[in-house]
Amino acid sequence: MSEERARKTIVIGHKNPDTDSICSAICYAKLKREVTGKEYEPGRAGHINEETQFVLKYFGVEAPKLIENVKTQVKDIDIRETEGVDRSISLKKAWNLMQDANVVTLPAVSSSGTLEGLITVGDITKSYMNVYDSSILSKARTQYSNILETLEGALVVGDETEYFREGKVLVAAANPDMMEYYISPHDLVILGNRYESQLCAIEMEAGCIIVCEGAAVSMTIRKLAQERGCTVMTTPYDTYTAARLINQSMPISYFMRTENLITFEDGDYIDEIKEVMTSKRHRDFPILDKDGKYKGMISRRNLLGARGKQIVLVDHNEKNQAVEGIENAEILEIIDHHKLGTVETIAPVFFRNQPVGCTATIVYQMYNENNVEIDKRTAGLLCSAIISDTLLFRSPTCTRIDQLAALALAATAGISIDRYASDMFAAGSNLKGKSDEEIFYQDFKRFSAGKVSFGVAQISSLNEKELTELKERMSEYLKKAKQEHQVDMLFFMLTNILMESTELLCEGIGAANLIRQAFHIGTEEDVEEGDTVALPGVVSRKKQLIPAIMIACEE
Repeated sequence: MSEERARKTIVIGHKNPDTDSICSAICYAKLKREVTGKEYEPGRAGHINEETQFVLKYFGVEAPKLIENVKTQVKDIDIRETEGVDRSISLKKAWNLMQDANVVTLPAVSSSGTLEGLITVGDITKSYMNVYDSSILSKARTQYSNILETLEGALVVGDETEYFREGKVLVAAANPDMMEYYISPHDLVILGNRYESQLCAIEMEAGCIIVCEGAAVSMTIRKLAQERGCTVMTTPYDTYTAARLINQSMPISYFMRTENLITFEDGDYIDEIKEVMTSKRHRDFPILDKDGKYKGMISRRNLLGARGKQIVLVDHNEKNQAVEGIENAEILEIIDHHKLGTVETIAPVFFRNQPVGCTATIVYQMYNENNVEIDKRTAGLLCSAIISDTLLFRSPTCTRIDQLAALALAATAGISIDRYASDMFAAGSNLKGKSDEEIFYQDFKRFSAGKVSFGVAQISSLNEKELTELKERMSEYLKKAKQEHQVDMLFFMLTNILMESTELLCEGIGAANLIRQAFHIGTEEDVEEGDTVALPGVVSRKKQLIPAIMIACEE
């Protein structure tokens, strides 16, 4: 299998993706495709929020595929593309194919690609060693073409597409007088060049005679065989060799396994099939696609050194924010603007991390560095991401680099940045009809500082009334969410974009006091459970809230 053809790279952001995570994944995948010519596909690790939906719809871009985990699947590893064979081929041909391909199992596959059965070296061996039934050839409905191929023979009379359907196989070693006693109608008779023996076999209504050692067949015998419906063929082998080989002409369909086959789909996870493979004695297992069509074979050896999915992470580098199964993936690159996290890689990776307000700003720089033209749609997506992450340059994370990039991209995208930002934020803060759970998980991330685990959700809005109404609802929901996530503390940022301030809902013992300590807001009596802390000037989770909590936890 061609590795270049088979392997693709997924570009994906964090769980509960925001506009930067989605747009950067789309745009960076496009850049990598154009620069490398290889297959890069954007993905998303969660549902798309209202703001991002607005952006994608505005610029006519399809949402990336939802990827719930990146665990290694069968389709991620090299499988053996053993070609399927027709169920009617002879045992001898199957054996030769196995020897040529150095395999011990052949799949029988229909013309439509459906797996019909499996034949193994062991099955062929048993057919040769354990069969003593002289009628086995007819019971197996052996086609005459198989017999001709196995004995390297030539057809003299008859139709090679016909089947040997009834009768036994015998060798005519006795004189013609004795042959009359053991030849029955429809039998297949292996004999030599004696005219009398050939004539006797035909007169006793044999279904087929095989003349050995390449002996000629007289016109009289041919004519009589034609009249009596007897198939006649010749072989260069002697009678002993012909008798020894003829069982190898039987079709594999008679011996192959057709029931209780253990198969895997190409979408199955390696961790799950390992357990099945370990519990079975089979050496090879068929792989099917999602439509049940045969694709190839897999053995335990294929699982050795199996590499995971190829991944590029954007807008984060934290394991607890990554899509499930990231520990099994092969991370190739990380493009981010956050603090260094806990993602571990097997090999060195390309890691670009800059102290800017948005990952999209870095992606914009990389387009310019690679001299790749930015089209209108790409410009719109990158600009939207910067607007979102910097709250239209109001966030303290925003740099001059972000602002210049956004203005240049807005010009390329043909949008008025102030008017567009207002519409985008309005779409993102439209919470009408949403449940508490949907609002909470619209932008939620989990963190840890030493032994303290905590989560932070955020809603940014231009509507102060909307934020006030949310305060009571979300205060109650935090109690439930804290139990679900099993964290020490939980925080919810109600961020007013226009006022550039945040009301922080706190849940967990000591949570509110920790925030007061972190922002030097004075001291109050310990609070057992939820509380609210006003944080004027605080709008950024990444640059303002999280670092302050981290420092307070260490102290």
